[in-house]
Amino acid sequence: MSSVTASAPGGGSAPIELIDAATASIADPDRCAIAGVNWRISAGDFWVIGASSDAGKTGLLATAAGLLRPVAGRRIFWGRELEQLDEVAVVELRRSIGFVFEDGGRLFNGLTVQQNIALPLCYHRDCSTEEAAAAVQPLLELIGLTPFASRTPGRINRSWRQRVALARALALRPAVLLLDNPLAGLDQRQAAWWLEFLAALAAGHDWLGGRPLTLAVTCEDLRPWLACGTRFALIQESRWRALGGKTDVVNSNEPLVLELLTHAGGVQAAAQ
Repeated sequence: MSSVTASAPGGGSAPIELIDAATASIADPDRCAIAGVNWRISAGDFWVIGASSDAGKTGLLATAAGLLRPVAGRRIFWGRELEQLDEVAVVELRRSIGFVFEDGGRLFNGLTVQQNIALPLCYHRDCSTEEAAAAVQPLLELIGLTPFASRTPGRINRSWRQRVALARALALRPAVLLLDNPLAGLDQRQAAWWLEFLAALAAGHDWLGGRPLTLAVTCEDLRPWLACGTRFALIQESRWRALGGKTDVVNSNEPLVLELLTHAGGVQAAAQ
């Protein structure tokens, strides 16, 4: 069984760039959801993108991950324009980007937690779940999922399903991790775990051999992210708008920023 570990494939180039992009919605790939996206994700960035619900957050991240084509504009991964590459090259670049969907992570209910996490390893290593077990076990322990390894996702609550999705996204040790509204529906304890763990990944976690992970998250509440985010942006009236750093956010008089800094529904009282 060959070893496959994702790493930055483009030297010093920015991992992801969207240039004059119009991103689509997941529900309707032909409809423009966000226009004017000029977004450069540089190595070591921790991007936080604030938006109200149904603003197109998922489509934006799916486009940045190479999972959804833009309606218009260009996508460049590590200096290579995606639309000019064949499928083999695109898959190779996408392998270096982990993605965590909102609300349970889109897991497969017919598979156990361990099998869900093993999927990217099995696909890229052309191996069985049993053969991938040695690589999956450390992830189960790292993310606190060992007690749930043999359960199916439907038998654990949403907050733990979200952790399963995180483990699956980390299985190939990606260079970039994109997370769609990861704190939605979490209680304070679970949210604190996520913030601490993602900050550790950004700083250089042992799981990644001390290599800092580049991150981008979307959210409907900016407050929890002020301590760890380094770059901030908004989705506002179907447009992309970069804000700058933490100081720019806390000093902003923009109504949407103020709303996202006083959002009452960000971290719920209890996970479902």
